[in-house]
Amino acid sequence: MIDLAREYPGQTLSGRTVALRFPQAEYRARLARTRAVLRERGLDALLVFAQESHFYLTGFDTAGYVFFQVGIVTADDGPVTLLTRTPDKRQAETNSLYDEVRIWLNAEDANPAVDLRGILAEKGLAGGKIGVEFATYGLTAANGRMVEAALSGFCTLEDASDIVRGQRLVKSPAELELVRAAGQLADAATMAAIETAKPGVFDTALSGAAVTAMLAAGGDLPSGGPLVNVGPRALFGRGIGGARRIEPQDQVLIELAGSACRYHVVIEHTVAVGALDPRQDRQMQVAIEALERIKQAAVPGERLGKLDDIHRATLDGAGFAHARYAACGYALGCTFKPTWMDVPPMIYTGNPLVLEPGMVFFVHIMIPDATTGLVAGVGQTFAVGESGVETFSALPLQLWKV
Repeated sequence: MIDLAREYPGQTLSGRTVALRFPQAEYRARLARTRAVLRERGLDALLVFAQESHFYLTGFDTAGYVFFQVGIVTADDGPVTLLTRTPDKRQAETNSLYDEVRIWLNAEDANPAVDLRGILAEKGLAGGKIGVEFATYGLTAANGRMVEAALSGFCTLEDASDIVRGQRLVKSPAELELVRAAGQLADAATMAAIETAKPGVFDTALSGAAVTAMLAAGGDLPSGGPLVNVGPRALFGRGIGGARRIEPQDQVLIELAGSACRYHVVIEHTVAVGALDPRQDRQMQVAIEALERIKQAAVPGERLGKLDDIHRATLDGAGFAHARYAACGYALGCTFKPTWMDVPPMIYTGNPLVLEPGMVFFVHIMIPDATTGLVAGVGQTFAVGESGVETFSALPLQLWKV
């Protein structure tokens, strides 16, 4: 595994020395591509609200996106500016390529969108056409309305949520190094959870073992999960609060992400506790067949929707049409809470996205059969390659037995 504590030196245009997770040249290339797209679309600037975009473009890593926080990237080569709160100032100044950091202060009548307008005016953007990342957890509906009200009549706004997201779909070699490390963390976490799975043990103990294994190896807390569902809850598609003990005859569904410097790899496995039910074993064989067929089909030039076509055909042909999901996975990459899902895109029938080398997806085949109460869930993360996928887990595909 690579050194997860590794940092690279960098310098802002304003002369500050900073520490970065990728070589400075990689960030500069990302900013240059973003500016090129802005010019192609006739946009004068981009308002960055997605925390993933902050991190991708400048290295800025924070949880401050739950408040009003915006980056301004102009179409020219001017300084990139961040407007944020005081608690985020120091890390923005020492661990990002934001050239200038502006602060808005909490007050009863505070309106940071008005502060944003002032910055845009300073940059000569009055009357301009400005892209906004609307489709992100980093911009609440209330804050979005505030931005629109403050900039009404000042400039023209256009949804540009896809500009940075589209770039992030194809991972660089340096990003793939972190994805590989995340895969090793996910494997260690999953095995820690499986080894903890015994009758009488709380499902929460499995989650604790998984997270401990990840953190002990230098990983981050993932941006979601772990999802550990036991008994009838194993048929759920989401985690649920409240502990449950594992029974002598039981089933456990484990879906979790390893996270290396915010880059996630998700894997999913099912554990049978006690005597093995042959019906569940058959379910798992169908799920594994679907996953393997999907990996074989994930080649450059193929449409993403083809992968879900295979998912549907395999499960429906085996008699599980009533139990399958309407999609079988999604893109993964660098994500922040509340989810590790880096969407769009989702893997659903009809998705026209053309696969390219370096795209990373999590595919999971879930067969929660409410007619029998049994579940089979299996999933892996892989990158599309020139000659086949690279899978980021070394764990065998099987129904685990304890």
